[in-house]
Amino acid sequence: MTSPTRGPDDDAYWQRPTPDAAPLARPSQDQPATPEPPPYPGPPRTDPPAAYWRPPTIATPPPPRHMPAQDMDAIDEAEGSARTVTYGVGLVAGAIALILLCLLCGRALL
Repeated sequence: MTSPTRGPDDDAYWQRPTPDAAPLARPSQDQPATPEPPPYPGPPRTDPPAAYWRPPTIATPPPPRHMPAQDMDAIDEAEGSARTVTYGVGLVAGAIALILLCLLCGRALL
């Protein structure tokens, strides 16, 4: 952005005016004020639908079936076995990573 003044005192344009400076010119009272626009009346009304119009009718579906009961003990057992498998896979992957790290560090030292 450029300022309208160039020279040694570039910041003078952005400084506050002095207290004894003349106030900014205000519009005189003898000028007619611009008339206010009328208030917004809102959107135009839409045409009503035809008298014979009806929304599409869909056949009434049958009521939903009941869900089978859940065996909470079987769910807990399945979650436990899944946790065991997850931990086992993680331990095997960690052991393989540790062995590879030891081999690579051993080769680097030799």
